[in-house]
Amino acid sequence: MTLNPFQSSISHSCYSSRVLSLFFFSTASKPLRPCWPRMDSAPANTKIATARRQRKKEKIVVVLGATGAGKTRLSVELATRFQAEIVNSDKMQVYKGLDITTNKIPPLERRGIAHHLMGEFDPVDGEFTPAEFRHLAGSVISDIASRKNLPLVVGGSNSFVHALVVDRFNPQIDIFNGSHSLSSELRYNCCFLWVDVSFTVLSAYLSKRVDEMLDSGMFQELAEFYDPTETADSAGPPTGLRKAIGVPEFDRYFKKHPPGRSVGGADHGQKAAYEEAVREIKENTCQLAKRQIEKIGALRGGGWNLRRLDMTEPFREAMRPEGCGKRWSEIWESQVLEPSVKIVKHFLEE
Repeated sequence: MTLNPFQSSISHSCYSSRVLSLFFFSTASKPLRPCWPRMDSAPANTKIATARRQRKKEKIVVVLGATGAGKTRLSVELATRFQAEIVNSDKMQVYKGLDITTNKIPPLERRGIAHHLMGEFDPVDGEFTPAEFRHLAGSVISDIASRKNLPLVVGGSNSFVHALVVDRFNPQIDIFNGSHSLSSELRYNCCFLWVDVSFTVLSAYLSKRVDEMLDSGMFQELAEFYDPTETADSAGPPTGLRKAIGVPEFDRYFKKHPPGRSVGGADHGQKAAYEEAVREIKENTCQLAKRQIEKIGALRGGGWNLRRLDMTEPFREAMRPEGCGKRWSEIWESQVLEPSVKIVKHFLEE
């Protein structure tokens, strides 16, 4: 296995991303009363629209938030309390491979909760589209609901979430480019939980998380994944798993310093190239978080009832040198977990 030539000797402080990952991984309106449409002179399309609104909708909980904001931890905690199954809505985590690079939750940390559409698709089969996600996730949700369990949709890909829950979806339209209005007509009875963190605090955490991912084997994973015939400089835009942050950045590094080469005498140029790749990964991760936050703002502005949960204080406390005790856990439970449980409980009782 290729070793990281510049494995840092970062001291694992109490705010390391491993600590945070262990900590942070784990009101829709009332259903309308049944009512038969009147057989009068109303246009047929009006009757169809009325019937669609009046049908009984499956209840689902959707956890939104930027990368690294603590969606996974909250979802697992909720799933253990409400007999739920998790449906992954992260567009990179649906693919097989690069488990460290794409931050898939390890099986041992899933606490026995079923996770659907997680690492199930071979990236060589091409792009997994929002339309395909709508179809497959819809089938999974129906199956979960048929077993009287709660579908819990979790992930940072807001385009996937939009495609899944809107009543009418047009795959030819990108509603996040600002040229089209966002529909508030949803095909599910949704409870949206928005996990939010101050961008300044989140950015500092994401930078630390990249360092920890590298310490955990991200470099070796990317070295094994590298294919000189399918790099960022190859013809055509990247697709599927090749879009994952870390792949194009280290593709450029491996093009100059191929995996398998002896690293005992790594020169200054090689070290500089490595550090540049890491810097780009950190910068691109923060830019991804910013875009995700903007899209969540668009969903909220479009009439979606997003219940905001502020994770800033738990993150800030956990990142302090003295924050390794119980205080950050107590803050998270009181400010995030307990309100979430109340919101979901009320939603299910409606």
